Amino acid sequence: MKPFMDDNFLLQTETAQQLYHQHAKGLPIIDYHCHLSPQLVAEDHRFRSITELWLGGDHYKWRAMRSNGVDERFCTGTDTTDWEKFEAWAATVPYTLRNPLYHWTHLELKTAFGIDKRLNPETAREIFDACNDRLQNDPDMTARGLMRRYNVEVVCTTDDPVDDLHWHRQVRDEGFEIKMLPAWRPDKAMAVENPDNFRAYVERLGAAADVDIRTFGHFVDALQRRHDFFHAEGSRLSDHGLEEFYAEPYTDSEIDVIFNKVYGGQELTGTEVRKFKSAMLYIFAVQDHASGWVQQYHYGAMRDNNSRMFHQLGPDTGFDSIGEFQTARAMSRFLDLLDGEGHLTKTILYNLNPAANEVVATMLGNFQDGSVAGKIQWGSGWWFLDQKDGMERQMNALSLLGLLSRFVGMLTDSRSFLSYPRHEYFRRTLCNLLGNDIEQGLVPFTGYEEKRVRQMVEDICYYNAKQYFMF
Repeated sequence: MKPFMDDNFLLQTETAQQLYHQHAKGLPIIDYHCHLSPQLVAEDHRFRSITELWLGGDHYKWRAMRSNGVDERFCTGTDTTDWEKFEAWAATVPYTLRNPLYHWTHLELKTAFGIDKRLNPETAREIFDACNDRLQNDPDMTARGLMRRYNVEVVCTTDDPVDDLHWHRQVRDEGFEIKMLPAWRPDKAMAVENPDNFRAYVERLGAAADVDIRTFGHFVDALQRRHDFFHAEGSRLSDHGLEEFYAEPYTDSEIDVIFNKVYGGQELTGTEVRKFKSAMLYIFAVQDHASGWVQQYHYGAMRDNNSRMFHQLGPDTGFDSIGEFQTARAMSRFLDLLDGEGHLTKTILYNLNPAANEVVATMLGNFQDGSVAGKIQWGSGWWFLDQKDGMERQMNALSLLGLLSRFVGMLTDSRSFLSYPRHEYFRRTLCNLLGNDIEQGLVPFTGYEEKRVRQMVEDICYYNAKQYFMF
C-alpha cells in the first residue's frame, strides 16, 4: 500500500517522480488570476486563527459542510466561535474522501504548517492549537510571509474599474519583492439586468473617472480613462466573468438608445441586454488590444441559484453551479470579429462545463496567427474543475487537439493565502501524465526528446507564463 501524501504523492512512476522533483517542484509561482484581498497584502495581515485563514470565505468548504448536515451558523454565522467552526469542519473532513478538499486540506496543513497528520474529530483540537500558535507567534506566518513561503513571484488580483488601487501602490512603494498587480474586471459595466444597480454603478464610475456621464459615449470615455489608469498602475490583464459569450449584431445608435433607456431606469428586453453586452465585450477587447493586454474569459457559471440564501448571505457564498449554455457559435463570432478587424489580443478561454472541453480546445486553433506562440490559450481547469480529474481531462484534450507544450499552466483563482499548493497539485498531475506516457512508450525520453520533455515541464509550470504575460 502506498503511503498517503508522501513525497511522491500523485506520482505513479519513477519518471514522473524525476520530472516533478527535478524540474517542477522548485520553480516560482506566477499566479496570474486570483481573488486575494490587496488590503491584506498591503497590511501584511496576521490571521487571528486558522479558522479566519481557512474558513473565512471558502465556499468550497461551506458547500461540503452543508452537504454533511452542518448548520449554517457554523459556516457563515456570527454567533459561533472560531473553534466551533473549525470543529465542524474537522468533523466534515473524513466525509470528503475522494473530494479534492481532502487532498487540498492536508496538502495545505503539510506545506504551510508542517503538520503531517489527518484532520478529523480526534486530531482537531491539537491541529487547531498548533496552527494558531504558529499564526500568532511565527513572524513569517502573515499574508506576505505565506506568499514568500510558497515562492510566489507575481500575483494578479481581480479589481473593478472604479477601484482606486491604493493598496497596490502601497505594496509597490514599500518595495515588497513579490509583484502584486491589478487585473481589470469590468463585469458590473455590463450588468444592465437591474437598472437601479446599473445607474448606481455608472455614477460611481463617473466619479472615479472624473467624467459627467450622460450618454453612452461618456460611459465609454470613463471606462477608457480607468483602463488607462489601470495600465499606468501595472495592469496587463483583463478578466470577464460571463454566463456565455455575446455576439449579437447591433448598431451604434441602438446601443445609445439602450444605454439611455437603462440609465433612465427602464427594464431592458432580453434582446436589448444581449446587444448591450455584445457591444461592451467588443469595446473592452479593443481597449485591451490597444494596450497590449491579455484578455481572459471565465464563462459557464450559473450563479446564486438559491435565492433564499442569496438574500440572506449575498453572492459568492457557495450557491453556484455549472451551467449549460450553447455558446460556441457566439464565441466564434466574437473572436472572428476581433481577428478580422485586427483587434484580437492574447486571449485565455476558461470553460466551467467540461462538456465544452473539446469545443474550446478546437476553437483555439481557429485564431492562432503565428505572431505569438500559444496566442489563444485554453485556461487551466477552473472552479469545479481545478482538481485532478478536471486537470487531466483539460490537459488530455489540449494535448490531442492543440499544443500542451505552449500551455501557460495553473492559477489559484482563490481568495485564500493557503491556496498556493494548488500549483503543486497541478505540477504533480502534469508530471504524472507525462511520466505515465513515457513509461508506456508513448513519448520518447532519450536524446533531444528527453531534453524537450524536461523543458516542457518547466515551461508549463513557469516559463510559458513568464514569457506570455511579460509582467
